Amino acid sequence: MSPEIRTDEEAWLDLRTYNQSWFDRGRSNPIILLWWLVQGILFPLSLHQMDSFRCAVLRLFGAKIGLGVKIRPTARVTYPWKVAIGDYTWIGDDVVIYSLDNVTIGSHCVISQKCYLCTGSHDPGDRSFSLKTTPILIGNGTWIAADCFLGPGVKIGSNVVIGARSSVFADIPAQKVAWGSPCRPQYDRKMNP
Repeated sequence: MSPEIRTDEEAWLDLRTYNQSWFDRGRSNPIILLWWLVQGILFPLSLHQMDSFRCAVLRLFGAKIGLGVKIRPTARVTYPWKVAIGDYTWIGDDVVIYSLDNVTIGSHCVISQKCYLCTGSHDPGDRSFSLKTTPILIGNGTWIAADCFLGPGVKIGSNVVIGARSSVFADIPAQKVAWGSPCRPQYDRKMNP
């Protein structure tokens, strides 16, 4: 039997009181608008192999991008000036880096298609639905497989594999293979000789 859904109960949230005036986006509104236009037009129209162009555009807007980084044309970055990506890392199609806070991705990492790196959420116990942001850190040599969600504040150690469609809400130690929702380490990662 389905639970009764009522629309006559008082809402615990009062979104009229929502206030994020304290939140620092890191750049002025005109720069943010310019970034969104550039990302919305130039990124998706750039050819598949134009990674260096996309990296240059991200650097122009303040991202710290290492050597040999590959970023697909459908990847999205909310605020590039809050993003650092190490050398030879790959960012796949339809990846979203929701960088309300800092996102640091190490070198030689793979962030596979449709992953969502989310640095922002809200306080569920606050009637005003207050915004909360915390950074995400991904260590060197880590592979985040397709369609994963990384929640705010997550730290993933070096040389980790996160299995496809996992939801990561807690830190994952180095050199583990982890999966699930919620994501948990399953066994140690070993490299072939």
